Amino acid sequence: MLVAQISDLHIKPRGRLAYGHADTAAALKRCVAEIGRLPQKPDLVLMSGDLTDEGTVEEYAHLLDLLAPLKQTILAIPGNHDEREAMRAAFARRGFLPENGYLHFAYDDPAFPIRIIGLDTIVPGRSGGLLCQERLSWLEARLAEQPERPTLIAMHHPPFSTGIAHMDAIGLEGKEGFAEIVRQHPSVELVTCGHVHRLVRASVGGRPTLICPGPAHIVHLDLDEAAPATFRMEPPGFLLHWWNAHTLITHLVPVGDFDGPYPFFDETGQLLA
Repeated sequence: MLVAQISDLHIKPRGRLAYGHADTAAALKRCVAEIGRLPQKPDLVLMSGDLTDEGTVEEYAHLLDLLAPLKQTILAIPGNHDEREAMRAAFARRGFLPENGYLHFAYDDPAFPIRIIGLDTIVPGRSGGLLCQERLSWLEARLAEQPERPTLIAMHHPPFSTGIAHMDAIGLEGKEGFAEIVRQHPSVELVTCGHVHRLVRASVGGRPTLICPGPAHIVHLDLDEAAPATFRMEPPGFLLHWWNAHTLITHLVPVGDFDGPYPFFDETGQLLA
C-alpha cells in the first residue's frame, strides 16, 4: 500500500498569490503531476490541512479542479486556514467526513492493510490547534476498536514543539494527552502532520511523528527564539508512505525538474567510473 501525503496547499482564488509571492495553484499542479509520474502509483492521497488559504467556497472549488487529475481515493483533514462547513460541503460526495461536528474520520477500507485516522485539531478564529477531552476520547475509542490493526494518524497541528518559535506559538494544546493515548496503542505506526511546511521528525508517546513539507512556500528554518515569521521558496515536496507488510516506511519526494535518472552500471554490469 502506498499513501501520498500533501500538506499546506493554501489554495487561493484563481489568479491570486499567497502572501503576495507564492503561486500555490501552480505549485499544486506540479505536485499532482509528480504524483502521476511516480513509477508505483499511490493507492490513496492524504491531505493534512490548510487545503485553502481563507476557507472560502471559491477556494475549495478551485482546489477540487486542481485535484481532478488524481484518480486515487482522496482523504483530507482541516487546518487552521480551512473552514469546517465549507470543507465539509466540498468533500461531501467523497463520503469520508461526518455530516456534522468535528471533521474526524476513521478510514477502514478492507482492501487496504492499514487504517487511517484523521483528527480535526482546528479552533475557528485561531491559528493554534486543540485536542480537547472530547476529541481525545474519540481518538481513544477508535484505537480501541481495532487494537491489532496497523494505524496511521493524520492531524494538522504537530503534537510536539519544533524549535521554530513563531510556529510553536501557534502549535497544539492537548499534546500531552495525545502522547499518553498513542503510548498505550502500539498499533499506531506513524503520526503525520502539517502546519510547519517543512520536513521535521520527532517521537511522540514513543511513536514516530513526521511533519510533511509543503508543495509551495516553506517556513524558514531559524531556531532563534526571536526569529521573525518568514518563508522561503525552497524545493517543495510531499511524503510517500509505503506499507511493506511489516512496517510503514516514509520517503520524501521532491517536486521539480531534476537531471536523471542516470545508470550506475554500464551494459556489461560494470560500475561506471
